[in-house]
Amino acid sequence: MSEPKYRRVLLKISGEALAGDAHRGLDFDVMGSVCDVIKRCVSEGVQIGIVVGGGNFWRGLKDGGDRMERTRADHMGMLATVINCLALADCLEQRGVPVRVQTAIEMSRIAEPYIRSKAIRHLEKGRVVIFGCGTGNPYFSTDTGAVLRAAEIGADAILLAKNVDGVYSDDPVKNPNAVKFDEITYDEVLARRLAVMDSTATSLSMDNHIPIILFALKDPENILRVVMGEKIGTLVKEEN
Repeated sequence: MSEPKYRRVLLKISGEALAGDAHRGLDFDVMGSVCDVIKRCVSEGVQIGIVVGGGNFWRGLKDGGDRMERTRADHMGMLATVINCLALADCLEQRGVPVRVQTAIEMSRIAEPYIRSKAIRHLEKGRVVIFGCGTGNPYFSTDTGAVLRAAEIGADAILLAKNVDGVYSDDPVKNPNAVKFDEITYDEVLARRLAVMDSTATSLSMDNHIPIILFALKDPENILRVVMGEKIGTLVKEEN
């Protein structure tokens, strides 16, 4: 097998993707398949940080709506990400992969507090680091948290594993004529308001010159393919 294209990556996994076809809770078969591929990436010498969403349990703005104060609803969403972090960590450890969970909100009984230098040291030692609680602040998505952590750890790329196989000109579910992009610039994503990440996350990624590869997690092997440099999904990058 050829050398990996990316040596340090930030893998963002949506909570919904871990729920499988049930769309709520955890599908351990799906999670196991994902962890099998992550183990193979680690064996290739790739350093992996992971941010997991919490939408399979709670989405602050969507689930809280106007029935809850936004900050409290977002805090609940952060706790939902920790559930996913711990489940993913357990799944990786069962496969012999060394892992650490760090959270932006301190909860020392179950995880390390997020410390940048410590996270980088874990990565250098071959440990997978899973980051919970997003940025630790309300009004910011876990996508923004993923970009922030990617910038802080010096990731070569952000791997955005979702339920869709790339970036489209329109919602492919609603519009069968929607066109999939192989490559697209940050500026185009922002100008056309395409559903890659929220605008804050996209702008932060652009400002820090971090390429994003969006692909479908339905086939977990896509994680390894992207790491090895295969053209999978859509590459979001700077203009040439």
